Amino acid sequence: MKIYIKNMVCHRCCLAVAEVLKTLELAYLSIDLGVIDFADYQGDKLSDANHTLLLQALENLGFAILSDNKSKIIEQIKRLCLLHLQQQTQTEKQTLSQFIHTGIQRDYNYLSQLFSSVEGITIEGYFISLRVEKVKEMLFYEELSLSEIAYKLGYSSVAHLCGQFKKQRV
Repeated sequence: MKIYIKNMVCHRCCLAVAEVLKTLELAYLSIDLGVIDFADYQGDKLSDANHTLLLQALENLGFAILSDNKSKIIEQIKRLCLLHLQQQTQTEKQTLSQFIHTGIQRDYNYLSQLFSSVEGITIEGYFISLRVEKVKEMLFYEELSLSEIAYKLGYSSVAHLCGQFKKQRV
């Protein structure tokens, strides 16, 4: 059995969820961004009491359990955007739309329309905001020049990076 979690964006989120499961004494197989895989440790479904306790503990940390398929798809898209951003420096260049289509195995146009209707922003707009946040993080924590950052994040030039930075009204 898998449970899908909203707002998990980094490795620390996985650690926080693991701590909650340990506190509640719930055995699990794995935790990834946005997903807890209980395998058969909890049967087909968590007991109502455990589900309520887990829901409350996760909400206290700013997470939420997703129950409908559309919400699960949206979180998968967000997770894939994060993964694509992390893989930007690899030599194999795959477009965001190809990466998402490969990860979810659904028509990209459908995914794009669903994401836009629910989130109020396009997938590309969301991805640009993630990239800009990564630029801010790299400027703050790393000793890299703007041209090095632009190269690492797949921008065609420093001017392109600066243009997107300005559009985000940072």
